[in-house]
Amino acid sequence: MKSLWDDNIADEFTNSPLDMRVYTSRLLGREPSLVLHGGGNTSVKASATNLFDETEELLYVKGSGWDLATIEAEGFAPVRLDVLKKMADLETLSDSEMVSVQRSAMTNPAAPNPSVEAILHAVIPFDFVDHTHADAVVTISNTADGEARISELYGERVLIVPYVMPGFILAKTIRELTRDINWAELDGIILLNHGVFTFSDSARESYEKMIHLVSRAEDYLEKNAGRDVTVSDNNILETDLLKLAALRQAVSRAKEAPVLAMLDSSEKARAFSNTPDVASISTSGPLTPDHVIRTKRTAMQVDDSPTASVERFVSEYHAYFERNNDGSLTCLDPSPRWAVWPGQGTLSFGGSVKEAAIISDIVGHTTNAILNAERMDGWQALPEKDIFELEYWELEQAKLGKSASLAMFVGKIALVTGGASGIGRACVEALIKHGAVVTAIDINPSIEGMFDNPSVLECVCDVTDQQAMGEVIANTIRQFGGLDIVISNAGIFPASESIEDMSDETWAKSLAVNLTSHEQLFKMCIPYLKLGLEPSIVVIASKNVPAPGPGAAAYSVAKAGLTQLARVAALELAGHGIRINLLHPNAVFDTAIWTDEVLEKRAAHYGLSVDEYKTNNLLKVEVTSHDVAELACQVAGPVYGRTTGAQIPIDGGNERII
Repeated sequence: MKSLWDDNIADEFTNSPLDMRVYTSRLLGREPSLVLHGGGNTSVKASATNLFDETEELLYVKGSGWDLATIEAEGFAPVRLDVLKKMADLETLSDSEMVSVQRSAMTNPAAPNPSVEAILHAVIPFDFVDHTHADAVVTISNTADGEARISELYGERVLIVPYVMPGFILAKTIRELTRDINWAELDGIILLNHGVFTFSDSARESYEKMIHLVSRAEDYLEKNAGRDVTVSDNNILETDLLKLAALRQAVSRAKEAPVLAMLDSSEKARAFSNTPDVASISTSGPLTPDHVIRTKRTAMQVDDSPTASVERFVSEYHAYFERNNDGSLTCLDPSPRWAVWPGQGTLSFGGSVKEAAIISDIVGHTTNAILNAERMDGWQALPEKDIFELEYWELEQAKLGKSASLAMFVGKIALVTGGASGIGRACVEALIKHGAVVTAIDINPSIEGMFDNPSVLECVCDVTDQQAMGEVIANTIRQFGGLDIVISNAGIFPASESIEDMSDETWAKSLAVNLTSHEQLFKMCIPYLKLGLEPSIVVIASKNVPAPGPGAAAYSVAKAGLTQLARVAALELAGHGIRINLLHPNAVFDTAIWTDEVLEKRAAHYGLSVDEYKTNNLLKVEVTSHDVAELACQVAGPVYGRTTGAQIPIDGGNERII
């Protein structure tokens, strides 16, 4: 690992010790193998003048919820140093008391909660303190002979501390171990199975001590753990997408909330899944105890039956809880957070792309560490009692029953055709707003990069190309794990032609796009919707179905056929819990076909202003793409959860239809 220190950039952070603390914290945060997703914390001790012109000694320590990679000065909680040191001298202190006292000792009540390691940072007698969960160091300590290896590697230049619970207990332990120690003789502290502390009165020196200690561990692993395992092409299996969707459905049911299933089929993930004793090494514990909050203690093992795999994990989790519960705790959600799928790789389950990606990152670092440890003395995580203690610590239990209200479609997976403009684009935007992930499909290449959102899979595809559409649907399952909502929207409006003058091409193209492509979409999506969560299809039809107009035979007939197709599908699929409903929009003018020029001509034809033309309905309101999209979301959601086969107008009130 190389030092990222840059004198030119560092010069921009010399205004105060806190500024320099920000700079080196960001350097640590840029290394995922040091501070993966919130792991680790930093601090600086400095003087400040209060309102009464008194000088106070403060500890500025990383606040809860801030990422070291992007932290700002306001991300550090200012806590009175003397209070933290007094806390370290207490005989006992509960976690809730610790949080309360630390918060009361802050000089800025608007600052975030101080790190649970604030007391430990306070008792280390240097201005700058860095704490990381360095993969390489923890990997070495998570072996059968880990402590001896760490001692051999660092000698007396580090203080080795056997694992104890983070927070007050850890601070108290180190306080006792260092009462008679010469701190100047130490380069750092190694917390077995947990991480590394370095310290100095110089920000650069503390940071580079960390880099030095971790680099030595990386060199040790390279020398003693050998090469990475690789997978031959013969071991690469085609993903069973229906099984993936079934796994995601089973995990969601166990969690009693929808989740995404992110498949990592990289070479390293497949190598791990093919390890002969993977069932043992993936169920012995996480890389560091802190990860248990994200990943739980063990991975689910996927076998031939997705349902049975999940049920077995849930049963084993309940047994784990009962073994360690003292009778005062409430069992957390027992569903798995990640799984090993032999031959395929690893799966990560989360309610959003961000959550699933965080879990996937942690799993990737964990599995790499396990493989390295296995090539030495063998992987040996902390005993389950220690992991349980952190998973069920007092502060986590206090959060039960306080969950925030979630958006309607969190964890749901949707697909929208015609997603680059008009109603389709509005549907994509509305689904995102309501928490869904979305595959947005359009023949227009402009859809690529249109949404700039990791929750959207943007696909250029002609909906009449069955093979290409099949690949898009398969990619949706691979990307997100299943399918719950289909908004069948893609369509064209041919130029006005009477039946007598209509070309065969106009007729055929309208039927192909406005009818047949939808039938093919239904056919390809239904197997996955059967494995979806409250699955629903919403068809964007047209006012021309109940009230056709002259010159629109090709369009009206195709939309009428689509309506009949959806009605039959509602009859056929209700037994599988799949709902199908239709919307009949009219006079939606914020779409690509309604340019300013066209609007002006049409309004003039009726002797109306443009605004009068847009609101030429019974309610005298304009109907927008976003109005249609919001209704589509409601129809796909719980409000219409007992409705199927319905045809709903959204037109401001049309006399011909009424």
